[in-house]
Amino acid sequence: MGKFITLVVFIVLIVFGGWFYWKYYYTYSDGNRTGLLQKFSRRGNLFKTYEGELVLNNMLGNNGTSFSTEKFYFSVDNPNVAKQLMNYEGQRIVVHYEQKNGSAFWRGETPYIVDSISMIRQ
Repeated sequence: MGKFITLVVFIVLIVFGGWFYWKYYYTYSDGNRTGLLQKFSRRGNLFKTYEGELVLNNMLGNNGTSFSTEKFYFSVDNPNVAKQLMNYEGQRIVVHYEQKNGSAFWRGETPYIVDSISMIRQ
């Protein structure tokens, strides 16, 4: 009976571990988003995370203003990328992100994790 219980506990741990990996670490999709970095901050009560808002620019006016109101909310878990983003607030940038199946409270509020950025030269 002891071997059976040990086997069941082992199988439950393997299944839980697989689900945990799939939910919080498996990359469902990745890609780039281009827009105006509207807001970037470090926030949280117990776990401080970096969170940002990118206004997606679908169409630009004559004076360079955006006609889009769609926002891309993202998180950053790399402090070096976060430092770069702090300097680019209010400017047009391209971010590369990985979308996870769920957001982990220690990594950020969104399932979109930005891992690199580049500045758009105008």
